[in-house]
Amino acid sequence: MAGSELRWGVVGTGWIAGMFVDDILAPRASGPAKHILGAAGTTSSVEKAEKFIDAHWKGDGQRPKAYASYQEVYDSPDIDIIYIATPHSLHKQNCLDAIKAGKHVLCEKPFTINSKEAEEVVAAAKAKGIFLMEAVWTRFFPLAIELEKKIQAGAIGRVWRSIIQIGFGGDWDALPQSSRLKDPALGGGALLDLCVYPISYSSLIMGRGQLGEDHPELKVTSSMDIVNGADEADVVTLQYKTPDNHSQTAVCIATVLADSPPDFGRIEGKEGSITLYTELGPSCPTGFRVKNAKGEEEDFPFKHAEGTFGFIYEADAVAQDIAAGRTENERMPLAESLRVMRLMDQIRAQNGLVYPQDK
Repeated sequence: MAGSELRWGVVGTGWIAGMFVDDILAPRASGPAKHILGAAGTTSSVEKAEKFIDAHWKGDGQRPKAYASYQEVYDSPDIDIIYIATPHSLHKQNCLDAIKAGKHVLCEKPFTINSKEAEEVVAAAKAKGIFLMEAVWTRFFPLAIELEKKIQAGAIGRVWRSIIQIGFGGDWDALPQSSRLKDPALGGGALLDLCVYPISYSSLIMGRGQLGEDHPELKVTSSMDIVNGADEADVVTLQYKTPDNHSQTAVCIATVLADSPPDFGRIEGKEGSITLYTELGPSCPTGFRVKNAKGEEEDFPFKHAEGTFGFIYEADAVAQDIAAGRTENERMPLAESLRVMRLMDQIRAQNGLVYPQDK
């Protein structure tokens, strides 16, 4: 990395890659780093990569390189870090190849297909001494940080229960079975694509700021509706204990058959409640309302910087870590990614959901 610049190579040129690049290249007066798009790669054609660059590059500085292979992006001397935005089933190999090339890695959620794959990727990164993080972008929103602070400060007293729900919002029936959202070989279904968000919220709400191996113990019960090898609807209940041994329950609901409601989350405490709301989907919350025991309500709306969708917060966090010589992030450490992958393995085991990669 040259000075305060972080040069990104993007593999995968779908919707989320485009949103990420739009965010990191959005004009702003100041920030902890200047983000540069150095290259984009696909496995289909140079033309596809060129179209992606045309759509998202702002024309600032040298034009990014377009490649018809991921390996060329990994091998580029003009790249500091790889952003992996490919289907879930490719994450493990993409990460390993980028790490082998000596590049830092930010990998989209879910980190991998299962915990075994995640452990392999983490071990490779640690052996190489490079930065690695799962891109759970919502954790880095100022809203998420403020929500966590208010809960830990006792804004609604002892938390008893949370209910977070998320839906696909598209025409599920119209998708071909080969879609990455439906195909079990690609990690299709609600759990990896959607339910990871309610699970992450439960950590913010009831985790007491403790991540990875330090996360409070919990009991997991779950149910799934599985059709053609993919889970269409999940209900996951995580039962925590408070430090004084009272019960806490986090209910995580995900479905590909319905949209998310605007008020997608409710957190109930001894002295009030918090309602999470969104205009853009639960992965991108836009505010929360706090109601105290007297029924008085205060609204906390949050807006991102103009021209951004929310990915810039995780990108800035990564830039600061790499500039400081850190190999993982304090807010999304590798141990937390491993914990969540193991939790999702447990949920699948309870319901008999098996991916080809498990065999």
